[in-house]
Amino acid sequence: MRDRPTAPPPPPPSSASPPPASSGSPPHRAAGRAAVAAALVLGVCSVLLLVLVAVRWHPLLALDGDIARATHRWAVRDRAVTQACRVLTDWVWDPLTMRLVCAAAAGWLVWRRAAWWTALWLAGAVALATIVQQSVKAAVGRPRPVWPDPVDSAHYAAFPSGHALTATVVCGLLLWLLRRHGAGRALWRTAVAAAVVSVAGVGVTRVWLGVHWASDVLGGWLFGALLVALAVLVYERARKRPGAPERRRG
Repeated sequence: MRDRPTAPPPPPPSSASPPPASSGSPPHRAAGRAAVAAALVLGVCSVLLLVLVAVRWHPLLALDGDIARATHRWAVRDRAVTQACRVLTDWVWDPLTMRLVCAAAAGWLVWRRAAWWTALWLAGAVALATIVQQSVKAAVGRPRPVWPDPVDSAHYAAFPSGHALTATVVCGLLLWLLRRHGAGRALWRTAVAAAVVSVAGVGVTRVWLGVHWASDVLGGWLFGALLVALAVLVYERARKRPGAPERRRG
């Protein structure tokens, strides 16, 4: 009996064959999609609140008034807490302080990582936030609360809160940079806690001191978060281009 011919063994896989398709998306694409989704949601919420403030929607004004009157009574009665709020809002969480923190972070990026493009992007985003804040204030022209016995004073229009907007932008961008550069667990948790306390705390102090309506602070948070999402989107889009500066180091 003759042996049956056997099929030749399959050829070994070639090193030039294409790798299997990955089921997941590259990190920069995932970050870009998240930034787009966040920008859309925050944009809608920001515009909606802006319209309600501009047309002086009565339910919103009534709620603002109730909150303002209650917190002002507490501020007049509890002078120690009021003084602490003034120190926090004028020195710790003041927009100038936040911009100095941003400048220090930009300087660190240049000094330790030679990340000039990222440093300029960070500084430019914070500068844009200031322009947006002042432009919206001028366009809406909302008056601040007026009290017969004020515990603090402030200038310019009320909406949105510049303190809340600046703190949100600076803290949001710095948190994103820490996450992107792989900050350790302890540093990350500390930074998140500090950012949450700062962003929430500055909003509380502005309402407590009677210089902003509650919706002014909410507007500052919304517009600030919107600017963070747009800045991240611009950063990710710029890094995807061939030959982009700091494409790998960022």
